[in-house]
Parts: sequence; structure tokens; C-alpha cells
Amino acid sequence: MPPNQALSQEEIVQRIKDRFGNAVTGAGAHGGQSHVVVKREEIIPILTFLKNDRELQFDFLADVTIVDHLYLEVPDLPERFAVVYSLASMGCGHRFRVKAAVPESDPRLDSACALWKAALWGEREAHDMFGIEFTGNPDLRRLLMPADYNGFPLRKDYPLRGRGERESFQQYRRGAD
Repeated sequence: MPPNQALSQEEIVQRIKDRFGNAVTGAGAHGGQSHVVVKREEIIPILTFLKNDRELQFDFLADVTIVDHLYLEVPDLPERFAVVYSLASMGCGHRFRVKAAVPESDPRLDSACALWKAALWGEREAHDMFGIEFTGNPDLRRLLMPADYNGFPLRKDYPLRGRGERESFQQYRRGAD
């Protein structure tokens, strides 16, 4: 089966706006790739639409990450955090990003694990490094930090040299038994 015709970035943005209206709070582009900013309550319906729509077919979740907007003024993203889903369509050849604004006071977002199994790892890493809770993710155990680690080291207000926790980590030396 030949691949479908790739839609332009503007056409993808317009399809999302036409379908979800006020749930889209902003749109833009960076590095030649467009994105929409959406209300966090609508993230799963929007991601479901992007995956299942015949002309979009975003069947590949390339990445889930977080942007911490502390100390930044971003008009489209008034909240501290943005969860960013990087999507690709293998059949159509287009790529797109969806950003959901997440407030610091209530750092929760519904999980996309039911749509893409790859979301498990990206959400788990985002939870470990930034403290965002992904409701419905079956495994939010720490991934990169020790299980008893207290804090989220990729938040911009986390001290650059840590809070003294490195001194308590077990040290390993090369060539030692």
C-alpha cells in the first residue's frame, strides 16, 4: 500500500483547531516543526484523534518530554510545565508536536500509554526527572534516580550542584572487587 500524502504543518494545525476549537490554546513552530498547545483535560481525545484520523495517522510516538518554563515568559504556555508529545506518521511522512500545559500546583496529566506503549518509558522518565504524575500509567517507579531519592533534578529550581545527596551515593571504583 503506498503511503498517504503528507499534510502540511498548517493543515494539521487547522484540522486540530476545527475539531477541538477552544481546547487548542496556541500554536507555533520551532526548527521547522509545528505544534499546538492544548488544555491538559483534552490531551487524550486530541492524541486519539491524531492517531486514528485517516489523513493524519500519527502511529508513532517518538518522544515524551517536559519543558520547565520557570523564569521564562511564554504567552501560549502560562503554566510552569509543558508535556511535549513528538509524533510521527510512518505512512504519511509527517511529524508534529502536541504540548499540554501542566500547572506546578497540580502536576498531573492523563497517560497516553493506552494509545502508544512507548509512552510508558517517556512518561516514567518525565515523572522521575520533573515530578509530573501521569494518571493511568501502570509503572511510575523511579527510572534514573534511586527509589528513595527526594526531588526532581531536571526542574530549573533544583540546585546545580545538588543538595548534598551525591555524598551518600555508593561509589564504585574501576578495578575494585
